[in-house]
Amino acid sequence: QAQLVESGGGSVQAGGSLRLSCRGPEHIFVNYCLGWFRQAPGKEREGVATINTDDWPTYTDSVKGRFTISRDNPENTLYLEMNSLEPEDTAMYYCAASGGFCNLDSGDFDDWGQGTQVTISA
Repeated sequence: QAQLVESGGGSVQAGGSLRLSCRGPEHIFVNYCLGWFRQAPGKEREGVATINTDDWPTYTDSVKGRFTISRDNPENTLYLEMNSLEPEDTAMYYCAASGGFCNLDSGDFDDWGQGTQVTISA
């Protein structure tokens, strides 16, 4: 099982920015699709962004133009740059890896981190 560890969460006011990071085993970053998912209280888990091994990103509509997903394979690190944050972005954010499809469906992802909390105040 991959050991994915998120960091960078915190509390920020609306309009602010955060950068989330996720580190894991080298083979995951060389061979896997990587993604960020989030879950807020009372809501189902939502795919935020994914990035395949060719650095092709996919975003959910609500974060397009605000978030940027990237990967640094030599550093075994996945990033999510989050700008213009809104209260609706408040959630636990998880990184995940998929050995197959690279989309926003959580069911395609095999390995998960424990999450990092992002809280946005109005």
